[in-house]
Amino acid sequence: MVVDDEPTVRELLCAALRHAGFTVTAAATGGEALEGARTASPDLVLLDVMLPDMDGFEVIRRLREAYAPAAGGRGGHIPVVFLTARDTTRDKIDGLHLGGDDYVTKPFDLQELIARIQAVLRRTGGDPAALLRVADLELDPEGRQATRAGVPVRLSPTEFRLLRHLMVNAGRTVSKAQILDRVWEYDFSGDTGIVDTYISYLRRKLDNGGPKLIHTVHGVGYVLRGPRT
Repeated sequence: MVVDDEPTVRELLCAALRHAGFTVTAAATGGEALEGARTASPDLVLLDVMLPDMDGFEVIRRLREAYAPAAGGRGGHIPVVFLTARDTTRDKIDGLHLGGDDYVTKPFDLQELIARIQAVLRRTGGDPAALLRVADLELDPEGRQATRAGVPVRLSPTEFRLLRHLMVNAGRTVSKAQILDRVWEYDFSGDTGIVDTYISYLRRKLDNGGPKLIHTVHGVGYVLRGPRT
């Protein structure tokens, strides 16, 4: 999740991170960031310090307090990388003492920033290149390959992004609106039919001879889970 109140910087960061293979959400205020952390549970927050409603130091204080008992075995530690023009030594020390995982100052180099994000994710167990597994389904985000029971599954780029989103959220119901936002990354003016279409494509490719993995939650969306025992 990118948190920055400058639209140009925010859009640049989102575009660069998507090009690097990340799924990205954005927030322009501290309040939006805290709500986004609650609803989207991001793997990492890229956080500006100078925000219109509260500074980034207050955001990370509230983040650490509010989500301390978060589920999933990661505690409340959503990794935070500060990205800010506040470049004094005192600011850097404060950001790191409050629980920041890295502190990058503006102006910045995009390639270095992405490398730092990847390094933080490796340290905190949120490596986006890590192999994803649900039952006998495996997805290699780095190699962009999928297998079911060891058999390769050929996927289009959109099918791959959709499957990755479902696997990252395995066991959780994701709404069609969320899928549109995270997979297609632009507004389809309320037409969620394309989600249904691509879910049907995935089912034909994944469920051929094996237990059903993608389940419909009527009136809400879809959930990917292994066979119930």
